[in-house]
Amino acid sequence: MPILFYVDDSRDDLFYLDYIRRKQQVDVDLFCFSSAPAAFEALEARLEKGEGAPDIVIADLYMPLDSGSALIAQLRRDDRFSAVRLGVCSGSDAAEDRERAFAAGADFYLEKPLNFTAILDNR
Repeated sequence: MPILFYVDDSRDDLFYLDYIRRKQQVDVDLFCFSSAPAAFEALEARLEKGEGAPDIVIADLYMPLDSGSALIAQLRRDDRFSAVRLGVCSGSDAAEDRERAFAAGADFYLEKPLNFTAILDNR
């Protein structure tokens, strides 16, 4: 079963993705975080426990204090997460937002609202 970390400062978006996972009975372990530092701490804790990195990390592009692209860039520079698929999501369809995400090291860019077909297609 794939492991997905989702980072978004919007509690509504976090709730929505979990709701859709349960409603559609998607076979994925979903871990939601409301900040990039919380997600990074959880990632490090998984490694320290020998649980391994998740399959996918998706971070919201626009978050206060620490953007999703900053988290993606941090993970991309860390060899411990080299096998993790990294994605950025946003309600924006602007080309410059996509470019920022890919420049930070994202493997893919998704527009909100997220759906599991698009997420799991990026595994």
